[in-house]
Amino acid sequence: MVRLKERPRAAAPWPRRAMAVGVALLLLLFLLPLLLLPGEVPPAETTPLPTATLPVVPPAATPVAGWDNGQSLKLLLPSGEVEEITLDEYLWRVVAAEMPASFHPEALKAQTVAARTYCLYQRSGAQSKHPGADVCADFTCCQAYLTREQAAAGWGAEAEWYSEKVARAVADTDGLLCLYGGQPIDAVFFSSAAGKTSDAVEVWGTDVPYLVSVDSPEGTEVPGWQTMVTFTPSEFSARLLAQYPEADLSGDPTGWFGGLTNDPSGAVAVITVGGVEMTGTKARSVFGLRSAHFTAAATVESVTFWVTGYGHGVGMSQYGANAMAGEGKSFQEILEWYYTGAQVSGMK
Repeated sequence: MVRLKERPRAAAPWPRRAMAVGVALLLLLFLLPLLLLPGEVPPAETTPLPTATLPVVPPAATPVAGWDNGQSLKLLLPSGEVEEITLDEYLWRVVAAEMPASFHPEALKAQTVAARTYCLYQRSGAQSKHPGADVCADFTCCQAYLTREQAAAGWGAEAEWYSEKVARAVADTDGLLCLYGGQPIDAVFFSSAAGKTSDAVEVWGTDVPYLVSVDSPEGTEVPGWQTMVTFTPSEFSARLLAQYPEADLSGDPTGWFGGLTNDPSGAVAVITVGGVEMTGTKARSVFGLRSAHFTAAATVESVTFWVTGYGHGVGMSQYGANAMAGEGKSFQEILEWYYTGAQVSGMK
């Protein structure tokens, strides 16, 4: 059998060879890094994001172990539950709620001492208003109160700074109280005065030696320091008659008001409306006024009150405390000014 000789294969044409070489080079370039570097290929480096510049925050202020930290309180919450809480944590929450954290540090310290004193005064057996609890979280009864989450939400971008600022006020006054005769005082306070604070006897009918009228330096820098409240005659009469049905509001509204007298601080002591006498404090409540420092006028179309300040006017003015701190007064000087004859002292 005759074998046929195989023909030698012809060389590939040049274009095909060039294409094969190109493909081989591309594969080599792609696979070489994988062959040289074991494992996964690391991700590409990214440029770091810029870091925000924040206000300089003071170091953590709450002490690990202080007098406040060793005291526990039973706090009545709005839900009706009673929570046990340390005094320093309670004070942080009260100060955060009661005074703007933007205030001067010395004003915040004065607020802290007043709040601590008021709390311990309320906690004493004879003054307790809450069976099963020492104090409550209702500002109309005891003191205003915010959780840390609520405070942070209100402070927004300044939350970290303000949180440490309040903590510093609590820590720097640890265990300090306002004492009169060696006992914690009823350290009441309010928002702003109209030049003077009021005597307790003028507002509540009780003579308290350390709650007497003193000058207070705040003024028009206070938001809402001067306000105006206007009623129609029908709105005014409805409010008054709901409390004093015997009042005579017949005739023209311009004849509804009788005499008005002021106490030594300038607040209304007694006002006569519709033949009925009421205290300035009562009038404030009936007509929803911000303070008892007011004047009033009536026309056939309206009854108008012009009001100065905010609050009951007894004890420490918070805006007054801030104004005094701005003048260089220390928290001790502020407290001993507003609580006449009291002394700031630590617990023994």
